[in-house]
Amino acid sequence: MNPQQNTFRRIVTGHDADGKAIIISDAAPVHIQLVGGPGGPTFYEVWHTLETPALIHPQLEEVDEDRLVLPPPANGTRIRVIDFPPEGEAIRSLTGTDAAAKFKAMGDEKASTSHEGAPHPLMHKTETIDYGIVLEGEITLVLDRAETVVKAGDIVVQTGTNHAWANRSDKICRIAFVLIDGRFTS
Repeated sequence: MNPQQNTFRRIVTGHDADGKAIIISDAAPVHIQLVGGPGGPTFYEVWHTLETPALIHPQLEEVDEDRLVLPPPANGTRIRVIDFPPEGEAIRSLTGTDAAAKFKAMGDEKASTSHEGAPHPLMHKTETIDYGIVLEGEITLVLDRAETVVKAGDIVVQTGTNHAWANRSDKICRIAFVLIDGRFTS
């Protein structure tokens, strides 16, 4: 899939010199990355904050990242959209080393929890609370001891659990994710 083919607008608001609300940017997301080559997911990085509560400056300055980073910044948040293509044999046959390399390409090699006998080769765990909103298509949420099909309009609240996403349909699945930095309790 050509990422520019089915993108969306990212509208960012801010304030002018008089403190009045204005539109600062109205364009497609700037950072779009295909992960893992053809057949891999396309990440659309929308926005992130460096802390919570987020500082709201009168004159907004976007903090740019030069590469894809899976988790949000420490104490921060991230919103991204991911297009998951139908899963092929290339994904299903990944080794643990292959999976770790995929997560390294996303800036978080330690997130990979893949091992022989895992329910899915791209199992991973992040120290975050994630809200996943399925915008179109359907996908299977795979957990250690359960799985469920998630369809357009459904919302997943991911609470630092070990999981993977498997698109077993024949169409792209688009999900918007809001990631919030978290800390595991004992």
